Amino acid sequence: MSSQDIALMAHLMRRAGFSATRDELEANVARGYEAVVEDLLHPGDPQNMPDDIIRRYHVDQYEARQLDGAAAYWAYRMITTKCPLEEKIALFWHGLFATGYSKLNQAPTLLNQIDMFRRFGLGSFRDLLVELSRDPAMIIWLDNNDNHKDAINENYGRELLELFSMGIGNYSEQDVKECARTFTGWTLGNAEYMSVRAMKDSIWPYGRIAWHFAYRDGDHDDGEKTFLGETGRFNGEDAVNIIVKQEAAARFLSTRLFQFFGADEIDDDEKRQVVDSMMRSYFESGYEVRSVLRTLFSSSWFKSERARFTRVKGPAELVVGAIRVAGSYRTPTLGVQQVANQIGFMGQGLLQPPTVEGWHEGVEWIDSGSLVERVNFVAREISDVSQPGVRALIDRLASAQDGDLLSPESLVDRCLDLLGPLEASEDTRASLVEYASRLGDIDLKDRERNGEAEQRVSNMLRLVASTREFQLA
Repeated sequence: MSSQDIALMAHLMRRAGFSATRDELEANVARGYEAVVEDLLHPGDPQNMPDDIIRRYHVDQYEARQLDGAAAYWAYRMITTKCPLEEKIALFWHGLFATGYSKLNQAPTLLNQIDMFRRFGLGSFRDLLVELSRDPAMIIWLDNNDNHKDAINENYGRELLELFSMGIGNYSEQDVKECARTFTGWTLGNAEYMSVRAMKDSIWPYGRIAWHFAYRDGDHDDGEKTFLGETGRFNGEDAVNIIVKQEAAARFLSTRLFQFFGADEIDDDEKRQVVDSMMRSYFESGYEVRSVLRTLFSSSWFKSERARFTRVKGPAELVVGAIRVAGSYRTPTLGVQQVANQIGFMGQGLLQPPTVEGWHEGVEWIDSGSLVERVNFVAREISDVSQPGVRALIDRLASAQDGDLLSPESLVDRCLDLLGPLEASEDTRASLVEYASRLGDIDLKDRERNGEAEQRVSNMLRLVASTREFQLA
């Protein structure tokens, strides 16, 4: 198979997943690009680490009483899943529909929300917004439990329009009020919410009871409303039906999906044309997210070299991708909690977005502190020769060794290829070759000195993982 096919598949798996090993890339290329796209868009059995195994080794994750255990549980799922787009789309919605532990103090409900994103995240945008409006975590996060027919609370209605579906400039203040009225009576069914920290929903010391949705007809404002130019006795589902019909909703969703899966910036006509095509797919498919993404992944722009390495990897993408390549954390490991912590140290605390706006992504992921954390983590993970994925990289280098020795130039080029393929700049490659040349050629087939040779490969993998190129998707 050609190097171009491998590079294209690696690009797809970086965007629609969390990177992939060379064995996975070769298997995918053999199946064909279009077939892999369809498999990603129609996830089946994720084959992730089973809950019964997690229960046995990680009581904190099973009970999810605290944030750190819940975040580590999700990290396991991202690391071990066979359906990477299912987790990637959940991560996307978690950033867009940002809901956090700081206010909820209720980790199981947050995990339930993530699971809802898995189930509805690739389907109808209309259905997803309805489920979001019924989601207990969102109800508490944006105070819809305090939204009553005689005293409306505008928080959810405002953010539904501004941050979740249409964007500023596409609705009026009156639309916000009318939207809030449609969601009166949408509340919790098993909690008397007294304050942020006082909730009568607990069975301590055995764990927290996850909240569930309830619709209270007597608390719903059933009067006539005029919303986004339409008039009627609307309920919340009616409001969503009106929202998803708007061109602004199609552009909002297509733009955000493009920025997460395509490129950080939409800064030229070619990219804008892709967004326009995604919008057409949105309407033609009946608002289906899966169809919008298919249009992106199938576009000539996405499949071109111009689309590659145009996004800064988010912390979860970077950490999980490095772990999947290294092959670590595939069995219960006490250190998995540190994985979730590392993602947080880099600026993306899972289940704890900073505000309702979520995280500021793209180049804003990078500052002097986060960059040190990013480089140190991936360099350490990718260079650990005890991990099965790193062993597989070394074995591939050994089997590809031409003649008796592997030259510094060949070592650098093959490491760049196996960890990407990465398109290193001339300066980056020259620096790597200069380092490798200090000890001359390398012989990975010399079993008597194999430890020394493997250490040199480990050092090169560490350096490649530390490059600017590795930080990009």
